[in-house]
Amino acid sequence: MARTGTTAVLALLPDAEAVLRSAAEVDALAVRPGVPAHAALLYPWLPADEVDGSDVDRLRAVLPVGPVPVRLAAVERNGGFVGVPVPELDRVADAVRTAFPAQVPYGGRFGPRPPVHLTVALDVTPRAAAEIDRRTAAALPITTEVTALHVVGLTRTGWHSLAELPLTP
Repeated sequence: MARTGTTAVLALLPDAEAVLRSAAEVDALAVRPGVPAHAALLYPWLPADEVDGSDVDRLRAVLPVGPVPVRLAAVERNGGFVGVPVPELDRVADAVRTAFPAQVPYGGRFGPRPPVHLTVALDVTPRAAAEIDRRTAAALPITTEVTALHVVGLTRTGWHSLAELPLTP
């Protein structure tokens, strides 16, 4: 469970919201509340009380110029986890992670370079995971584009936006 003051760098994927709603219909606890459909590029990022303008500028400096086309096309399931890979964002994640080498993605639980994905369900029963996998596969492919990255921070009242970084040419 994330602690208050945790931040993350995300690519929001609003066109995938229906997938999360469908997962929540199977198991209301499958989807974490407070953040829309997204792919995490770096989680955790810096502690919220340490983020300043120079950190945001360093982040902005490594972002791609222009929208990143994304095609959500496959489902991965492992135990109680169901996700959709977002390989088009792996290079962006690499750039962000390289700019902040002291920040280890997911605390190192998935290696130094975990692939970018949309989490559809987390910590659900095998039966729920199978149903969520089936529903997610039926909703794919989803073609969209990422036009901005977002820095979010966890407060006592939930996740809140700290910065929006448009991918403008």
